[in-house]
Amino acid sequence: MSFPGDLTPYLETACDTAINAGQILRNRFGKSVIDFKGEIDIVTDADHASESLCMKNLLSAFGQTDFLGEEGRGKDTGADLCWIVDPLDGTNNYAHKIPIFCVSIALAYKGRPIVGVVHAPIFNETFTATANGGAFLNGNPIHVSSITKPLGAVTVTGFPYDRRSNPNNNLDNFCVIAPEVQGIRRLGSAAMDLCWVAAGRFDAYWELRLSPWDFAAGALIAHEAGGKVTDFQNGELSLKSNTIVATNGHLHDEFLRLLRGNNRNMKQS
Repeated sequence: MSFPGDLTPYLETACDTAINAGQILRNRFGKSVIDFKGEIDIVTDADHASESLCMKNLLSAFGQTDFLGEEGRGKDTGADLCWIVDPLDGTNNYAHKIPIFCVSIALAYKGRPIVGVVHAPIFNETFTATANGGAFLNGNPIHVSSITKPLGAVTVTGFPYDRRSNPNNNLDNFCVIAPEVQGIRRLGSAAMDLCWVAAGRFDAYWELRLSPWDFAAGALIAHEAGGKVTDFQNGELSLKSNTIVATNGHLHDEFLRLLRGNNRNMKQS
């Protein structure tokens, strides 16, 4: 389902907003006030300040859009267009002065992302994509890698906050995949994981139990860079999906085979 209009104004506004929000994160990096949403799930004043700016800028530019933000700000009128925002993806990194974090902004049309922007302020990198328009890093086209064998692949994943109490915590998938690949990394930011697949830095990514703001922008960017993005059962990814696999395409079937071979994943299908 294509959007009946020009996406350029939305993309430009999302880019400007993400960069401005990223400046807030830079300015507060190393001195932000930390609070807890759960035992190890934290939030900072920078999260809230970034989300406030994003909501104000995006809705003031386009009043007929809804807004879904990780930290609770929202507007839900049933509009066809909805901004989906993670104002600080990688909060644990941020709180521990690890410079791997970003602002993620997606625009969804009738539930499908059509604009994606991920800005990593410390790296001064802005990843962008529009539906059927390709993917870019700082304005230059990007493409997924050409690795064809798992043993040549550097992969990336993440783990849910309740991994100590919930057995559906991705540790079993990690153990299945680790012997089959060259390496596994963990950045601590799903949005950046997906963008680094798009840029060919990683060859594959998988994770489970994410929220829409974690992957909406990054999944579009990875897809538009030539990657393949599905759920664990090779189904079309939606904003309600609770599993995600993103690869360079060449590795997709093999990664699905490995994940399907995990008994827990099969029971959840």
